[in-house]
Amino acid sequence: MLPFVAIALAVVGVAVVLEVVSYRALERIPSVATEEFPEIDRGLLGKFSSFDSELGWCPQPNREKQKDTGDHLPGEEVRSVVTYSTDEYASRVCPAKERDSDAELTVSTYGDSYCFCREVDDDETFQHYLAQELDTHVANYGGGNYGLDQALMRLKRQYPEDPTDHVCMVVTASSIARILSVWKHYQEFGNILAVKPRYVLEDGELERIESPVDEKEELLDLESKADFLREYDFHYDHWFEPHFATRPYTADFLAKNEHVRYAAYTAGKDLERRLGRSIPGIDFDLAQTQSALRLERPRVRYHERLFDTHEALFDALIAEFVDYADKRDFEPTFVMVQQLRYATYEAEHGPIYGDLLERLDERYDDLTTIDMATHLSPDDGDVESLYVERGEGGHYSPETNAEIAQVLAEALEQRAVVE
Repeated sequence: MLPFVAIALAVVGVAVVLEVVSYRALERIPSVATEEFPEIDRGLLGKFSSFDSELGWCPQPNREKQKDTGDHLPGEEVRSVVTYSTDEYASRVCPAKERDSDAELTVSTYGDSYCFCREVDDDETFQHYLAQELDTHVANYGGGNYGLDQALMRLKRQYPEDPTDHVCMVVTASSIARILSVWKHYQEFGNILAVKPRYVLEDGELERIESPVDEKEELLDLESKADFLREYDFHYDHWFEPHFATRPYTADFLAKNEHVRYAAYTAGKDLERRLGRSIPGIDFDLAQTQSALRLERPRVRYHERLFDTHEALFDALIAEFVDYADKRDFEPTFVMVQQLRYATYEAEHGPIYGDLLERLDERYDDLTTIDMATHLSPDDGDVESLYVERGEGGHYSPETNAEIAQVLAEALEQRAVVE
C-alpha cells in the first residue's frame, strides 16, 4: 500500500511542479495572457512620466532620455543605448535644422513609434535626414504605440501651436487594431498602463469616446472600470479571451511547440546574464526574437481580418485627417510603414491592408499616399536587414530612415511643383 501512496504523492508533486513551471513560462510568453487585471504598484506608476489625461500618454517637452533598447551581455560590442530628446513643443529634436518661423517650407510628422523613430538616436531619425534633404526643420510628433486615432487627436491639439505647410501621417498596419483599443493590455498583454480614448462610428459619423482615466492615480484600480473597458475595447472578446490561459496551465503551455521553444531561449538568456558571458553554439537573443516573430503570426492574421471588418472606421479617420487639412490649409500625406512582424509575413502573403492606399488615391485628390514597403525592397529579399539588429520591437535602422527621408523629400517636392 505504501508504495502506491508514495507513487501517488510523487505524481501529484510532479503535476504541481509542472503547473507552477508552466504558469511562470506562460507569464513570459508575449502571445499568452495570464491575468486580466495585473497589479499596478505605485513604483511602476511613478515611472509613467508620459501620462496624458487627454491622449492617454504623450511625449513630454524638454526631456532627454537614454534608453537601452536591447539585451546584451557585459562587454558585448553591440550599440543599443540611444538618446531621445524633445524640444519645448514635445517634438523630438531635429539636429539637422533649427526651427525657423520665416522658412519657405515647413513640415511636421505625426504617428506612432515608427514616426518617432525608436531605437535610433536623434540624428538618425528620418526627420533628421529629411531636414537635411529639404533644408528645413521637420517636427516629429510621433508617439509610441499610437494608432491613427491618437495621432489625429495629437495633430488637432498640437497643430494650432505649430502650424506647417505639410503634415505627414506615418503609421504601421497595427493602427487597425489600435483604433479599436481602449486598454492596450487586452491586445498587447502586459501593456497595463496604456488606457486611451478612441473613436467609434455612429450612423456613419465619428464619435469620440473619452478615456475612462482622468487622473494617473486611477490606474491603480482599473478593475473598477472593467465594464467600460470590456464594452469599448473590441479586443476583449476577440483577442484577450481566446488567449487567456486557464488551468491546467501545463496543457496551455504544451499546446504549442513554439511556447516551449520560446521558454527555452528565454531561460538561455537568463543563464547567460547570471554567468556574465555568452554560451557558445547558439545566439539566444536572436533565437528568442525569431521565436517571438513566429508567435506573432496569429496576431498579424488577426489584424489582416480587421482590415476587412473595420475598414469603415479606418477610412473615416483618414477622411477626418483630409478634412482637417482642408480647414487648416496644409498639404496632407499618409504614409504606411511596416513593423518587422508584418514585413516577414507580407513578403510571403502581400500587404495585410489590401488595396487601402489605392482606394485612398481614388477617393482623395488632395491626399498624397505612400506605401513605404514598395520603396524599401532589399535586392536579396532580406527584409529583416531594414531594421535595427537588436532591440525591443524591430524598428527601422538609421540607413533605412535615410532611405525613407529620400522618398518623402521627393514626394513633398513633387507636391510643391503640382501646387
